[in-house]
Amino acid sequence: MSKGLIILIIVLVVLIGLLVALYFFGKRAQKKQAEQEEQMQAYKQTVSMLIIDKKRLKVTESGLPQVVIDQTPKYLRWSKLPIVKAKVGPQIMSMVCDEKIFDDVPVKKEVKATVSGIYILGVKGLHGQQAPKEVKKKSFFKRAVENLQEKAGAKPINKK
Repeated sequence: MSKGLIILIIVLVVLIGLLVALYFFGKRAQKKQAEQEEQMQAYKQTVSMLIIDKKRLKVTESGLPQVVIDQTPKYLRWSKLPIVKAKVGPQIMSMVCDEKIFDDVPVKKEVKATVSGIYILGVKGLHGQQAPKEVKKKSFFKRAVENLQEKAGAKPINKK
């Protein structure tokens, strides 16, 4: 056998081993996430709160309790979290918001929020109707690509 073939076989074996390891780590992480989700759903409660501000901040800059900052893994301390500053009863708290609903959280409005500890799971407007989401303006490049796709017949024409 030639050297090139041996090297190719070794590289393929290593890559297959890595893919198998990633598969098992992914399954374990998925189980862990499902357990955490069940726990949060078990301890959730509805609270009325006034949303003061919302930002994406690093854990160290977020204003969360020191116990929470100490418990976060070192590699996650520099990642940004969706943080909501809210007045719950008489006190102002910094809370972590679910990434899925962060854009829907209204600022300077009173809401009924589903909370589990310091984690906001859901938000509903309390007074009046919730403002509709702002439609982001598409960039020149995205509009050009969509126009070309419509002309080529790859996408149906949406006339609004």
